[in-house]
Amino acid sequence: MSLNSTAHAGSTVERLSVPEARHRLEHERSARLDQLQAVDEASGGVPQTDGLQVVQRGAIEQALMEIDAAFGRLEQGTYGICQGCGRSIPMERLEILPYARCCVPCRQRAG
Repeated sequence: MSLNSTAHAGSTVERLSVPEARHRLEHERSARLDQLQAVDEASGGVPQTDGLQVVQRGAIEQALMEIDAAFGRLEQGTYGICQGCGRSIPMERLEILPYARCCVPCRQRAG
């Protein structure tokens, strides 16, 4: 399945190629792992149980899980397809958030 373009309602939506999507996801994963390491270094190696570092660590770990799920969608051929409405996620959104599961309207409806 090609991720280069798809037609919806008579229009063509440009999509990322599989290698480009994989590259963006790998870059995002690397950046998040660097962030996780920085949070751990800031704690001085002592596990934190409350406060900002715990919140930061949780957000980074959630993003890493989302990135892993996006790799799965890439392998399944469903990367870039909104899980809410089934339409293509605009390339602009995937450029900003390469692991996005939904288009902006569906994300806003989900809360």
